[in-house]
Amino acid sequence: MSTQTVSVAETKAHISELIAKSQHSHERFIITRRNKPVAALINIQDLRLLEQQQEAQGLAAIAGKWADFEEVVEGMGDLRSLRATGGQGRDVSL
Repeated sequence: MSTQTVSVAETKAHISELIAKSQHSHERFIITRRNKPVAALINIQDLRLLEQQQEAQGLAAIAGKWADFEEVVEGMGDLRSLRATGGQGRDVSL
């Protein structure tokens, strides 16, 4: 996956080609106006990944405002260690 810089004029002239490269080769394009970045062209899969990351960050920010959030953080720490050990951990059965 590579990132290229293209001007607005070049983008206008070659938009179909840039979209095809983005879609099939997962190339990313930074679009510039007067040598300053103003937009980006990425494929839809990359956009969805970015949106998922933003959503997860948003949930963490909201959770941080809850009372007794420390308990949630402790639980998240347990999840990380369980994932690192392949899910083998404490017994949670009732």
